[in-house]
Amino acid sequence: MDQEKYAIVDIGSNTIRLVIYTRDKSGRLAETENVKAVARLRSYLSASGKMEKEGIDVLIQTLQSFQEVTRHHNLKEVKCVATAAIRQANNQEEILEKVKEKTDFSIRILSEYEEAHYGYLAVVNSMSFENGISVDIGGGSTELTFFQNRKLIYFYSFPFGALSLKEQFIKSNTPTAAELKTLRAFLKKQFQILPWIQNKKLPLIGIGGSARNMAQVHQEHIEYPLAGIHQYVMKDKEVQLVKNMLLSMNFAEIQRVEGLSRDRADIIIPAIEVFSHLMRCIDTDTFALSRKGLRDGVFYAELMKDYDEGLFPSVVEESFRDLAIDYDVNLEHAAQVSENAVMISKEMEKNKAVTLTPEDMHYIRYGSAVYNLGAYIDADASHQHTFYLLANRTIDGLLHKDRLIIALIASFKNREVFKRNASLYEEWFTKEELAKYSLFGAIIKLAYSLNTTKRDIVEEIQVNFDDEELLLKVYCNSDWTPEEYQAEKQKKHLEKQLKKPIQFQFVASS
Repeated sequence: MDQEKYAIVDIGSNTIRLVIYTRDKSGRLAETENVKAVARLRSYLSASGKMEKEGIDVLIQTLQSFQEVTRHHNLKEVKCVATAAIRQANNQEEILEKVKEKTDFSIRILSEYEEAHYGYLAVVNSMSFENGISVDIGGGSTELTFFQNRKLIYFYSFPFGALSLKEQFIKSNTPTAAELKTLRAFLKKQFQILPWIQNKKLPLIGIGGSARNMAQVHQEHIEYPLAGIHQYVMKDKEVQLVKNMLLSMNFAEIQRVEGLSRDRADIIIPAIEVFSHLMRCIDTDTFALSRKGLRDGVFYAELMKDYDEGLFPSVVEESFRDLAIDYDVNLEHAAQVSENAVMISKEMEKNKAVTLTPEDMHYIRYGSAVYNLGAYIDADASHQHTFYLLANRTIDGLLHKDRLIIALIASFKNREVFKRNASLYEEWFTKEELAKYSLFGAIIKLAYSLNTTKRDIVEEIQVNFDDEELLLKVYCNSDWTPEEYQAEKQKKHLEKQLKKPIQFQFVASS
């Protein structure tokens, strides 16, 4: 059966990109093709604001090459949107007519508001931040949004981007000290006009190729052990580290930097100056990268019309629903395991055997919902596959550290395997935190054993904790012999964590 496909052509000031999305079995649109051309249309805008013939020719030639791909995939309707370079051209009607005449595409020029709004939609539907300021720096414009409680409050579009800043302030491929001083003074003056970004102390969320490249350079520099850059977080000192590292190099060295696209080598420093100055204005120490941007926002707006204001009620809940569908998780079984784990945890907290924060309860609930997920690949090595899949798959709504925590507890086999999985990330956690997550893993493993036949027979669990032992009273609505056998077999992992023996009392629920 043919898969449902969607495509969008994004005509930016620096690059033109064709992205094809295929709807997977969970209903999510997954990016399956991504073709980029470095057109630098902004460079073809004359002083009078007219797009020169050479620039129009580059645009049409690029779109004609893209239509070979869209025709191959039999895509009849392709969204084609343009941003600052076409928006700022005073001969845009001529551009639109020629594109319509010579290609399969009809260009829709996005307004400043639309460009900012689509970026905002992409962020709030794929990240965990309730409040924040987003920045999408393209080649010829820079869009800022301020959102609060996931609602767009303010937006602003500056008529400059990484490419136009380079053209205006930097004569060669790398800036001189004097050029940097002038650029910085310009940016400081520009950002001062927006009172709603001053001293907000909110995360700055970067969208677009320049932000992505900065994050990739940092990951390569520190040999980052996890896959993926969506929701990657950098501190101010790390942004400064990347900037200073690039400033210390000549252009040939910059072009060879791992993680940096060669076509961005001459514009990455102006872009990072924008991020750095914005962080100073906002007074924030958090820069987070959104892999999702304008193109994703366009689809969110269209495909989520049934949701309030085009927003997922919960980004992370939607992500775990997708995980469950993608890996054939038995949803009823997962819900029962999660309920068992939550009951045990709350009872242990009531008996002062453990102290739990609301965040801890999220880890337990999500970790138990995907426990043993790796059995989808191989039941014999399910714990290894569970850890790898969860640690290295982007999960919208979870920062990288949170994703790793859930991977550690959902893949818990025994304390030794847990330590082995955590060994590469020991600097991320304190010993106390690792001990706590290991305990959560043992609780979930026991909770899983209490639904070993997937009959959902456990209705209530009570815990009594004293100096001698831990007593679990398990109320069941059916014969519990298989569950009792499995629980007795697996209780040793929790006993080791608590340093106390565990006794079970299985009783029929009334």
